[in-house]
Order: sequence, then structure tokens, then C-alpha cells
Amino acid sequence: MPVRSARVSTLALLGLAAAASALGANPAAAADPTGTWFTEDGRARVRTEHCGPGGANLCGYVVWGSKPLGEDGKPKIDRYNPDPKRQARPLLGHQMILGLKKNDDGRFAGKIYNGDNGKSYDVTIWSETPAELSVKGCLLSVLCQTQTWTRVGDVVPGQITAATDTPGGPRSDPEWAPKPGAAPRPSAKPAGAPAPK
Repeated sequence: MPVRSARVSTLALLGLAAAASALGANPAAAADPTGTWFTEDGRARVRTEHCGPGGANLCGYVVWGSKPLGEDGKPKIDRYNPDPKRQARPLLGHQMILGLKKNDDGRFAGKIYNGDNGKSYDVTIWSETPAELSVKGCLLSVLCQTQTWTRVGDVVPGQITAATDTPGGPRSDPEWAPKPGAAPRPSAKPAGAPAPK
């Protein structure tokens, strides 16, 4: 092979490698992280929606649970919450995603609350496809695990469908509740998708 031909081939390969590297460095376009999601463990459906000033944050609420009743046959309550004022509230309809803020990567980061133990964890949430939500939770910033939640479009028995902070709807924590005189939030309409099996 002539030297010139080899140089052209090498330059072409280097150009392709640079282009592939540039494509790999750019994250996939973000999809809308709002909607109703079936958790990976099958225990809950969580509705996410924009919240906070100008709708810049992401909040989420438990709108269905696989076991909404305790051993006493009554709705489960937030008994492990460190705030005594919240320990009598029902777990169904409580806010678990606490006003996440968009980070430099275009993902939403902040805290997620676990009503099973009353603890809050660092979390990052993003969506790269309309059908899935990635939820990465971390304990002490070193022990991290990512779950994939699946978008649902159906409504199952016992699921809360009313708009947030309206009668029969999920309830915002006080710091995320709409301020007096603010326009009510629109009801989150889940995009159509097959029900989980």
C-alpha cells in the first residue's frame, strides 16, 4: 500500500474514532421525568410532577401501594417519620421525592424519603426514554444502586388519581405545597403504556 494511501486511511480512522468518542461523550437526550411510574420492586406507583418556584423542581408522591394496610387492617401510617407531626399521616399519598433540583447533567438530584424506615437518602432521577425512569439512590454517597421504574398509563384499584393537594389527591410536604393565591396544579395525566404484569 502506498504511503499516501496509508496516511489517508489512518486519518479517516482517527476521524471516525473522534466522531464516535464525541457521540459517546454526549448523554442521551433527556425524556420527560413526569408521570406515573411502577417501581422496580413492584411495591408502589409513584407520580412525579414539577413543583416549586416556576415548576423547576421535581416532586413525587406514592399514589398506590401493593400492601396499603397494616397488620391491624388499617391504612399504614408514617410512624417512623422523625417529625412527630407527620407520624400519623397515611403513607398512601405522602410525598417521597422532595423537590429535586436539576443538576449540571440535566438530571434531578436531591432527597428521597423512605416511609418504611423514616430515613431520607440522596437520589438522582432521570429519564432517557419515555417508558422508563432511572432512580439512583445512595447511602453515604458511596453505596449506590440504580432502579428502573416503568411508566404506567392504566389505573388500578386503590390508586390515587386526584390532583396533588386537592381533596382525595396526594399531599405535598409544607415546604412544597402551593403558596396561597398560586394557581392549582394540573392533574398529572400518565402517558399511555401497557400495564405492568
